Amino acid sequence: MPPVSKASSGVSPTAAARLKQDYSRLKRDPVPFISAEPLPSNILEWHYVVEGPPDSPYHGGFYHGKLVFPREFPFKPPSIYMITPSGRFKVNSRLCLSISDFHPDTWNPAWCVSTILTGLLSFMLENTPTFGSLQTSDADKRRLAAQSTEFNLRDDRFRELFPELAEKLQQEISDAQQQQQQLKQQGSASQTVSNGNKNSDKANNGNGGPIDQQQNFISLSNVLLIACVAVLCYVARSVVTSMND
Repeated sequence: MPPVSKASSGVSPTAAARLKQDYSRLKRDPVPFISAEPLPSNILEWHYVVEGPPDSPYHGGFYHGKLVFPREFPFKPPSIYMITPSGRFKVNSRLCLSISDFHPDTWNPAWCVSTILTGLLSFMLENTPTFGSLQTSDADKRRLAAQSTEFNLRDDRFRELFPELAEKLQQEISDAQQQQQQLKQQGSASQTVSNGNKNSDKANNGNGGPIDQQQNFISLSNVLLIACVAVLCYVARSVVTSMND
């Protein structure tokens, strides 16, 4: 577990022990699509990242949020916040869930951090309205999923607590930009070749090229043929006139 500074010295021994146990369990048995880390300066504040599952409008998105645990944990539930825009929850607003501090009456002290985050992901994939939720289209959710990477990388806390993920996402952005640049260059090269071919055709057709020369030769041949026919007609007429005389 990350070292916790003296700022967490006010945490009750029960809460600290339980959260350390939850952290060890989470590292030993990771939850699909979920990562979580406590603040080094405060074990009562955890940050999580939910990866959008396939076959959902959140696919390709990464959603950063936080859990704020009370001193009385695990006997009281945490507050749950979403920081990254998702189209499902309001950002930086307490979420009303059966596993959050909105419903201490339904809270079970046996629930651990993994249980809380699994429940959050499950509710995220539903359309059930609640305090702190939003009603948006799947198209809006997909758009926000595509924008989530750059949004998260602008967050210092995200980069601090999830450095490996941040590095991976930054590399994906760099690769995508490089690929777009290559496609742009290929498009420019293709356009240059196409323009060159058009100019070559224009030169051949309008400036003494093979086609133009062939057309000129045919025209000259026609003129000569007409001239020959005219001469023959004149000679024949002269002969006939001489015979009549």
